[in-house]
Amino acid sequence: MIRKLLAANRGEIARRVFATCRALGVETVAVHSDADAEAQFVAEADQAIRLAGSTPAETYLRIDLILAAARRSGADAVHPGYGFLAENAEFAAAVTDAGLTWVGPPAKAIAAMGDKMAAKALLADAGVPMLPTWIEEDQVTGFPVLVKAAAGGGGRGMRIVHDAAGLAEAVASARREAAAAFGDGTVFIERYVERGRHVEVQIFGDTHSTVVALGVRDCSIQRRHQKIVEEAPGVLPPEVRQRLHAAAVAAGRAVDYVGAGTVEFLLAPDGEVHFLEMNTRLQVEHPVTEAVTGLDLVRLQLLVAEGEPLPLAATPPAEGHAIEVRLCAEDSAQGFRPATGTLHRFTVPGVVGTFAPTRGLRLDSGVADGSTVSVHYDSMLAKVVAWAPTRAEAARALAGALARAELHGVSTNRDLLVRVLRSREFGAVEIDTGFLERHQEFFAPLLPPGGMPLAALAAALASAAARRAEARVLAGLPSGWRNVPAFPQAVRYAGPDGEIEVRYRLDRTGALASWSTTPAAGDASTVGLVEAGPDRVVLEVAGVRRVFRVHRVGPAVFVDGPDGAASLTELPRFPLPEAELAAGSLLAPLPGAVTRVHVEVGQRVAAGDLLLTLEAMKLEHPVLAPADGVVAELPVPAGGQVETGAVLAVVDPEEDPR
Repeated sequence: MIRKLLAANRGEIARRVFATCRALGVETVAVHSDADAEAQFVAEADQAIRLAGSTPAETYLRIDLILAAARRSGADAVHPGYGFLAENAEFAAAVTDAGLTWVGPPAKAIAAMGDKMAAKALLADAGVPMLPTWIEEDQVTGFPVLVKAAAGGGGRGMRIVHDAAGLAEAVASARREAAAAFGDGTVFIERYVERGRHVEVQIFGDTHSTVVALGVRDCSIQRRHQKIVEEAPGVLPPEVRQRLHAAAVAAGRAVDYVGAGTVEFLLAPDGEVHFLEMNTRLQVEHPVTEAVTGLDLVRLQLLVAEGEPLPLAATPPAEGHAIEVRLCAEDSAQGFRPATGTLHRFTVPGVVGTFAPTRGLRLDSGVADGSTVSVHYDSMLAKVVAWAPTRAEAARALAGALARAELHGVSTNRDLLVRVLRSREFGAVEIDTGFLERHQEFFAPLLPPGGMPLAALAAALASAAARRAEARVLAGLPSGWRNVPAFPQAVRYAGPDGEIEVRYRLDRTGALASWSTTPAAGDASTVGLVEAGPDRVVLEVAGVRRVFRVHRVGPAVFVDGPDGAASLTELPRFPLPEAELAAGSLLAPLPGAVTRVHVEVGQRVAAGDLLLTLEAMKLEHPVLAPADGVVAELPVPAGGQVETGAVLAVVDPEEDPR
């Protein structure tokens, strides 16, 4: 039996593995980069060992360092999690050769499925349906097509191409991204099915020749080819579900599969099913399967690794419905640009379970209050999962919990997720992999434009109350009291859409006598102050009381109200002069590395032209010319590292000749 297990991974998946180990009495070992030294998963492990990789991202790809850590800690088993080395056959073989228990499929199965082209050929012979696929660009017949990485997953190294003109650059870009994420830049090309649904079957195999399907998940709602909403069971006709189960089990049997795996398919609008790939690991979205089956999939992984037979021989019935969302640090309205910084508060209300099968609301998180979100790793902060007797109830509960969550310090995709879950289209299962491209209206923040003035007023009143609570002189005076009451208080904030100034006046009883904002608010006369404390402000708006929760961290003020959340920064009353940037300066939106420079100084460019490529969080981010003009400066060469706000390029705009 396994006595001590090392998790060769980080973040929430390491915490997930450790949770089951604790329940089974298995000791745990974490390995970590310098960037993760204070991370939650490191603190929760029984032992932790630093890995001295050359970069934080490379650290978790060093087989030699991980095996040395296993020997040093006395671990007798290794769990790879997902990502990094989870689907690396060389790693699986090295663990086994070292005399350790590998919690995963055999290296032979990983190798067979890891080469996606070879896997397609193998499974086609087993009767699994396939899409047309090509290796070379000149072999492609017809568009649109999808360029895909031959190794790894998670949407990295994938590009949709609609015509021959864009194919070469898409292949080159996909190769670079795949090489950075998986250490292998091999790609292939397959037919792209528009309006297809991404469905997948969770399978499990043991060393006693059992391979069983545990149900179908629907993962159609994606951004950048990465899933952000997953659910089980997928809403499908029974006949389609049976075909998917049969094809997935056939795929598993074709490679003598052992352990947890996922066979992914594309369901075309005409009902045809096409094999996409097989992931030889536990999937990010496994909690939805756990919720509807009641099975702990990590426990099953450990039992199978110990040679035990699976405790089931057929697909278990699904009870109720579960939906998972991936809460990511990113700006959805800016092309899903990753966000970095300090997570000052991370609270999701109503959670009844973590890292284990849960009926109700479950939170699997890699972060906590005070965590640093760095540029080195994937942007996912947590998975939030809701189980309920029906799909509609699960969607409503999950959307409500997300809307009330306090997520302070780093931009997230929370508002997008809430809008998706509350949409008529999601409720009607009108979903496919192009869902978000067609529904740009979901990218708007939950807080309506008219809600920002009230949020700023709440921030100003809470800040005044906090200063009064901290006062040592005349502490008994009401907050905001002035000797000349006709003269209002004034506070300026930087908000998401620019600067906003709040002016308010309290009467001698502490009631709100008047207030206004610039830009102007609505009818200010309908707003009254019920109470104002450092952390909570209650306003009465047109006869309806509204509660605003306020959290201040230095000049940053985070306001969570009934209509949505606002992040503001209080501006100094007397700001210091700042150095001016040259006109046409393009700044780095986040820390990263410039991988390619596509233009030269003096070159004439048009609006939208690609100037350079910035790599951050394992993804490439194009930097485009904002207007027609001439490239005046390129201060960062290819390979250069930059911090947020660094000047990447300067484009002198052309004057309009009219």
